[in-house]
Amino acid sequence: MMNNKDLKIVAEGLIDTFKEAGKESINIEKQGVKIKTKNDGSPVTNGDLRVNEIITQKIEKLTPNIPIISEETVDLTKKNTYKTFWLIDPIDGTKEYIAGRDEYTLNAGLIIDNHPAVGVIGVPKKNRIFYSFGKNNSLMLENDQILNLDCKKKTPKGEVLALTNSKEPPKIIMDKLKEYKVTSFRKLSSSYKYCLIATGEYDLYVDKVRANEWDDAAGHAIAECAGASVTSLENESFKYGKGDYKNPTILIRRSKNLDA
Repeated sequence: MMNNKDLKIVAEGLIDTFKEAGKESINIEKQGVKIKTKNDGSPVTNGDLRVNEIITQKIEKLTPNIPIISEETVDLTKKNTYKTFWLIDPIDGTKEYIAGRDEYTLNAGLIIDNHPAVGVIGVPKKNRIFYSFGKNNSLMLENDQILNLDCKKKTPKGEVLALTNSKEPPKIIMDKLKEYKVTSFRKLSSSYKYCLIATGEYDLYVDKVRANEWDDAAGHAIAECAGASVTSLENESFKYGKGDYKNPTILIRRSKNLDA
C-alpha cells in the first residue's frame, strides 16, 4: 500500500519526464505532424505515440509492478479487471494539437483501489505542469515557481464561469448551466479544464456521457486534491477500473458553494 510520501515521490518523479515529453510534442509539431486514423475514427499522431513512449518508459521504472493502460495501446477487446493501475492519455486534445493550438495536454493518472490517487498533467504551450498526490496536495509548476492549488475563487464576484466540451452544448448540459446560474461559458476540449477549476480560474465543468477513463483520471486527481467536487451529473461519485473504461456524465465544481 502506498502512503502519501510514496505518492509524492511518484508524482514529482514524473515532472522532468513531462517537461521532456512536452518539448518533444512541440518539436514534432514544428517538424510536421503525421496523422493516422484509429479504428474508432479518432486521429492519432506521431506526437501522441512519442509522448506515450517517453511517459510509459519512465512510469515503468518508477512503479514496475503496476500495470499501465494507455489510450494508444489499450486492447479494447479485453475487459479491464485491474483495481490499481496507471491510465495514460499522452495527448488529450489531439485535434487541437494538430491545429497548432495551445490547450492540448499530456496526462498520467495513478488509480489505487479504483480511485485516482496521483495525477500529472502537462500543458506544454502554456509552460504549466499540474500534479497531485493526496488531499490538499495539488500543485502547479509554472515558470519554475510551484504554487499550491486550493480552488479558491478567482472569477469575478457574482459571476459563475463554466467550461463545456462544445460551443453549442446539448439541452442536458444547458439545463445544468442554468441550475448553477452560469453567467458565461467557453469550450475547452482537453483535460486542462480540470486544472483551471483547481486554480480557481473557472467554477464549473459539465459533460454528458462521452469520455473514457484515461481522459479524466489525472485531472480528477488534481481537481479533487485541490478541493473540487468531481461527480456525475446526478451528484454520484464514480470509480475507475470499469470493464469498458467508460466514464459517466461528469460534473466538476470548484466548490459546492460556487459563491465562496
